[in-house]
Amino acid sequence: MPKTSNIVRPEECQPARTIWFDRKKYVTLNFLIQKPKDVKVDILSDKLILAAKNDTDDVFYNELYFYDKVDFNDSRERVYDRTINVLLRKVKPDFAWPRLQKDEARPSWISVDFDNWRDWEHEEDEGKEEFDRYADMILEMSSGNKGRAPDMGDLSDSD
Repeated sequence: MPKTSNIVRPEECQPARTIWFDRKKYVTLNFLIQKPKDVKVDILSDKLILAAKNDTDDVFYNELYFYDKVDFNDSRERVYDRTINVLLRKVKPDFAWPRLQKDEARPSWISVDFDNWRDWEHEEDEGKEEFDRYADMILEMSSGNKGRAPDMGDLSDSD
């Protein structure tokens, strides 16, 4: 039987500003709430529901349907002084999420955490690309149009 949430949307509430970033195995969310209290988080396979208050008793409620499935048994949340951090384990690792939510329309309260964002999809390719450029440069140098390739035999660690 699928897991369901028992968090009820409060009558008067607002969404918490949320920043997120994608990694190979996880998606990380940070709900920006000052001194969060009465925090309730339900992580389901296809969505997350959060309810909390801040230090001035403003009520926050976020409900978002994920771009792809997550393993709710291996996903966690932690409450800090200025944020509620949620780590979602992807069901399909090594699959990049182009957006956080299933719906293509992005609400104004969600934004990408560019400080932590990495384009991990092409990390190995970039390394190979850099190596190929280096190899091409060495070949070009040895082909005569820029002189001989340097002799690097004297650079050994044995000296």
